Amino acid sequence: LFAILYFIFLLFLKEQRHTTQVLACILNQDYYTKRSSRKTITSPLKSQVSSIIIFSKKYSSNSLLIKMAFIKRIALLTLLLSGSASAFAPSRHQAIRSPSTTRNVAGDNQCTFLSFATHGNTALTTRTFSSTTTTFLRMADGSAAASEFDFDVAIIGCGVGGHGAALHSRAQSLKTAVFSGNDVGGTCVNRGCVPSKALLAASGRVREMKDAQHLAELGIQITPSDVTYSREGIAAHAKNLANRVKGNLEASLTGLGVDVIQGRGVLTGKPHEIQDEATGKVYTARDIILAPGSIPFVPPGVTVDEKTVYTSDGALELQHVPEWVAIIGSGYIGLEFSDVYTALGSEVTFIEAMDNIMPTFDREIAKLAERLLIRDRPIDYRTGVFASEVTPGIPGVKPVTIKMIDAKTKEHVETLEVDAAMVATGRVPNTKNMGLEAMGIETNRGFVAVNDKMQVLTKAEGGELIPHLYCIGDANGKMMLAHAASAQGISAIENIVGREHVVNHMAIPAACFTHPEIAMVGPTEEQAIQMAEKEGWTLGKSQGNFRGNSKALAEGEGNGIAKVLFNKDTGKVVAVHIIGLHAADLIQECANAVAAGTTVQELSMMVHTHPTLCEVLDEAFKGAVGMAAH
Repeated sequence: LFAILYFIFLLFLKEQRHTTQVLACILNQDYYTKRSSRKTITSPLKSQVSSIIIFSKKYSSNSLLIKMAFIKRIALLTLLLSGSASAFAPSRHQAIRSPSTTRNVAGDNQCTFLSFATHGNTALTTRTFSSTTTTFLRMADGSAAASEFDFDVAIIGCGVGGHGAALHSRAQSLKTAVFSGNDVGGTCVNRGCVPSKALLAASGRVREMKDAQHLAELGIQITPSDVTYSREGIAAHAKNLANRVKGNLEASLTGLGVDVIQGRGVLTGKPHEIQDEATGKVYTARDIILAPGSIPFVPPGVTVDEKTVYTSDGALELQHVPEWVAIIGSGYIGLEFSDVYTALGSEVTFIEAMDNIMPTFDREIAKLAERLLIRDRPIDYRTGVFASEVTPGIPGVKPVTIKMIDAKTKEHVETLEVDAAMVATGRVPNTKNMGLEAMGIETNRGFVAVNDKMQVLTKAEGGELIPHLYCIGDANGKMMLAHAASAQGISAIENIVGREHVVNHMAIPAACFTHPEIAMVGPTEEQAIQMAEKEGWTLGKSQGNFRGNSKALAEGEGNGIAKVLFNKDTGKVVAVHIIGLHAADLIQECANAVAAGTTVQELSMMVHTHPTLCEVLDEAFKGAVGMAAH
């Protein structure tokens, strides 16, 4: 009773430092027996406490133990009500060890976790790992205010990668700023993944409703000419979706206390400094993450007006639906837009510099995709040629002129006159004029060299590490996918706070959202064969088919396969390639298997829901070990 009264007396006198020290002393006393049980308490004081997870103990009948346990509970509750721990806060990575931190708590190897996240105050975390307890006390807000830096972490760029890094940074109680460049969401949200999926969804509905034969098989009668669409309406759907997602992203940043600086951030050449290009103001941060993203690559000789000759940026606005459009490049972007255009009534011609159409895809998948996505549609293609000169036209008045040369001999082979041309030849890093040279960084075609921890190097070969500087996403060129950028951003924060982390890029899936979809994780079969030969293991292959899947047949979508590549010596999954209905959703199970090192033996015994599309994978997993799937 005396301890409680003394503690409350100190609290009312607002002797917060002494109060917290007394509390810490009480909290670190071991008055408990070995046995423990977990309880979760959710505080109604939402503005002060998010949640508390504590291990409470089962006491013996000894009255002294019960009294001291009660004191401990009252002390903890009083601290939560007062929010007084801020007087006890060290720098963000400093650990406070109490006198009892090296003692075996309760005499066993139990793991104790005591934490409460305060809003606007300090977060106290006590962990027991084996027989050692360490107490961490970090500020939830303003931790950098008392230091020499404005922020703990500053992120240049606010695409999916920068956003992911910012969220994880705040989760670690780091004071965080994002230089958005007036482009919250970046390419993915505003000019890429998100609006393109809106176009694909709308155009896909048009394609389905005009497929009278397919609908007739389902017992639905329709006259294809009765199906109409509004170009303006479809374009508005894409734009509205992008704006809504952008707003959600910005709200999540501000809601978590991230400082969103609207200007573009550039490096000044001095360590820890970033300048707001819009205002000229210089900010400092202990650690800086570069996440500037990428922009469309336009080859020499191609003139873009974003009206009749456009990149994916202009295509997403869907200003018109041309009767005949040439798409330069047959990768993910080109394939998806061919799906959109043909569904809305256009004819498409691919112009591909490589010898094969869809050159980056697994060859077996690419051949099946050619049959399903090209041959049955108003699409033709030219391979092994460059679009050496592309001249814009005037819609309805003058055609777009495309001169093509042989990719090897460079001799002129053909000239096309089309209604529009889309440039889908890939993307390049958006790293110009951001002060890299001032930091001694040499880029390779704009790409910033990094190590496995996303730390920036002065150059790719033999480069030196630049302390406290990281680069994620398209700008480092490791894997130009939005979700890969987010994973790299989270990884960078993990390394910043001292928890070593390396992203496994071989376990990151990718997808092309055509109808049907294509998805993959890991190397192509051709690459896997080379890996197996080089590393000395045997490659196994198994396949599942959509044509034997009840759910796919119910949808009238029996085309497609799932191909599993695995290491025969260990059974571990190396890669999976899928083309078929909802392939982009199915691939995640496979990506998880690659990441976790799961074997085909283990996967073959896992139960898949019937009837679902994932049974296509079940067939492939069982086939890998000689089992049959019904």
